[in-house]
Amino acid sequence: MMNINQQTTYDRAVINRIKRLQGQINGALKMMEEGKDCKEVVTQLSAAKSALNRTMNVIVSDNLVQCVRESVLNNDEKTDELVSQAVELLNKSS
Repeated sequence: MMNINQQTTYDRAVINRIKRLQGQINGALKMMEEGKDCKEVVTQLSAAKSALNRTMNVIVSDNLVQCVRESVLNNDEKTDELVSQAVELLNKSS
């Protein structure tokens, strides 16, 4: 049985999301170093925060799908536990 805490292989799309997020954070830092207007910096950070939340949700949901598929294939009765763990992770990311 796969566990939500086991090592996961992340697809290229999720890795690219993280790289874009790094770019947004670096952009906000550069704006701050250049003394840009507070509103512009907060807008950039808000976009990064939203992107981070969406990325966490994608990671958890992808992992949940993978765990449930494997659980069903193996006739494992711990599917409810996997779903509960995933919901808990999603709640932490909110």
